[in-house]
Amino acid sequence: MRVRTTAAIAAVSSLALLTGCGAADMTEQASPFANAQGARTVTLSVQSWVGAQANVAVAQYLLEHELGYRVDTVQVDEVPAWDALSQGRVDALLEDWGHPEQEKRYVDDKKTIARGGGLGVTGHIGWYVPTYLAEKHPDITNWKNLNKYADLFRTPESGDKGQLMDGSPSYVTNDKALVKNLKLDYQVVFAGSEAAQITQIRQFAKEKKPFLTYWYSPQWLFEKVPMTEVKLPPYKEGCDADPEKVACAYPHTPLQKYLNADFAKKGGKAAAFLKKFKWTTEDQNEVSLMIAEQKMSPEDAAKKWVDSHESTWRKWLS
Repeated sequence: MRVRTTAAIAAVSSLALLTGCGAADMTEQASPFANAQGARTVTLSVQSWVGAQANVAVAQYLLEHELGYRVDTVQVDEVPAWDALSQGRVDALLEDWGHPEQEKRYVDDKKTIARGGGLGVTGHIGWYVPTYLAEKHPDITNWKNLNKYADLFRTPESGDKGQLMDGSPSYVTNDKALVKNLKLDYQVVFAGSEAAQITQIRQFAKEKKPFLTYWYSPQWLFEKVPMTEVKLPPYKEGCDADPEKVACAYPHTPLQKYLNADFAKKGGKAAAFLKKFKWTTEDQNEVSLMIAEQKMSPEDAAKKWVDSHESTWRKWLS
């Protein structure tokens, strides 16, 4: 579970260095290369967070430089990505955080989307405070004590309540329900995008100010701003089934890949490669850091990773 969206899909000819939303609404626009019969082209869906960009950057680089394909990328958030994938407007989605309704509809019932296997990375959403704050107030890392510290987290945006900072409104988030159902004196405030949220977190950290934020792993920012997770009521299977009644933590989710069903059958070496594409959290974070922190282009970051990890990616081509 990561993003439950009604956001934008914008066609781009190369992997855009975007870490947030805000693209124009182009949900009906298809890539000119998607589902091109007989052509050595592949269209990859890329979400707005940098980890997803890292997956696509490496896959694109290897498809182009090792397998000779032309790769197009389309920026698309998660729920619209399922629609685009089903319709053949994109060929593959490399990082899905769990959408059981879409999976049932398109994979099990309509059979227009095929499972592409695990990415090799486990995702987790949670609430985090900066470690410097957790060290000062150790009990702040238990949700039962959050109301005690609500005044610490007040901002102009949250009024007389503590601020719980979320990213984009398009992300999968149970936070409003959690605040209500756990009777917490907090207001969910959306930064607007991953990039905006990172900017705010880094500014708070620079000034050693308190903050409480929705965040997720894997994510490169943990290496720059150490954060400690706040323990929410334990996750149990089905505890998040009703979005209005959620009162439990987020699950740990093995991230999955999905392919358009026709592409999965007829996509040749490209489809076979994408099914085998599997790397670690450390691999993803390595490329993400190069893109987001070192300001390398996705292509240059992918090339640097590929040059030093041949033993990992070579087996994806066999």
